[in-house]
Amino acid sequence: MIRAKALQKGDTIATISPSWGCAGSSRVRWKYELGCERLRELGLNVVAAPNSLRGTTFLRDNPEARADDVNWAFENKDVKAVIANIGGNDSRKILPFLSEKVIRDNPKILVGYSDVLSLHLYCMRLGLVTFYGDNLLTDIAENPAWHPYSRKNFEKTFFDPAPVGKIEPSEDWSYGADRHTDKNYKKEYVPNPGYIAVQGKGSVEGKLFGGHSDLLKIKDKDGRSLVRKEDFEGSIFFFEDIPECMDPDGMAAFFDILGQKGYLEKIRGIIIGKMRMPSSFDPYASKIREVITGKYKLSGLPVMAGLNFGHTSPVFILPYGAQAKLDMDDMSFSIPESGVEGYSREGLKTDG
Repeated sequence: MIRAKALQKGDTIATISPSWGCAGSSRVRWKYELGCERLRELGLNVVAAPNSLRGTTFLRDNPEARADDVNWAFENKDVKAVIANIGGNDSRKILPFLSEKVIRDNPKILVGYSDVLSLHLYCMRLGLVTFYGDNLLTDIAENPAWHPYSRKNFEKTFFDPAPVGKIEPSEDWSYGADRHTDKNYKKEYVPNPGYIAVQGKGSVEGKLFGGHSDLLKIKDKDGRSLVRKEDFEGSIFFFEDIPECMDPDGMAAFFDILGQKGYLEKIRGIIIGKMRMPSSFDPYASKIREVITGKYKLSGLPVMAGLNFGHTSPVFILPYGAQAKLDMDDMSFSIPESGVEGYSREGLKTDG
């Protein structure tokens, strides 16, 4: 897979709204500007894609305009990275209007999560490494601050071409909801108990692949699934969602579908992001074991939960296609390679 160049101070990052256009709303604009200012603190220039701040109604009714922004951001030689303002539930409508040639011929960093999954899968089919991580409004523009854990991982992933390395759990975390119109709302953080062993033992390695519960529903312009059986082959599969969309029975049903399709047996290990809830993960873990070990007899498949990615705060970032290592014996997770390419002293690309 093709990796984009690492970021350097002075580079330009473009903001896009591939799904929901709330960043352009007058009630949310303060938070958009806050996120841009925090990116500037890293030495980045920030530009908005031409249609990205035209508001919720326009962007809802004009998926082609949202796709035009993606094409524009990839084709623009001054833009080195692209970040989604927020997720939503409508990004699939932009896929028919995307330019395969423009995106394939101009690989660059693309980061976002939730409904941005459609765009990640599209780029993955073109052979590009993209990043399941921060959205501008829901991570970088957190109130009262961009969490130090999230900011550190953002800088490490995108500015440093060395291997990402071992990813420790954060010291604290929040299950608070996002409120984009309330300047006085501040997320509260509680101590993080760390990673959770669901099942399995030993150490496994594989390429990163995954998303949320709509993963198998996303189709290309011809109605074919953007997910292939080979995507699961030898993978460390990452999965996350929110409790409102995924109760324990729903999670069991999702993994059961993977089993029915023959995908589970192809996976080397599974990591699950922290669920945005104060209650125990135990009911989910029990249902997962019922399916993976009970129904499909895959008791040796390592499954670890409670990792800092997805609909939670703070987060680390997952590069599609990068090699990852899951170790159940010492309860650790690492990414032993980089998702970006570096530069030699002469300015040429070098492998991370």
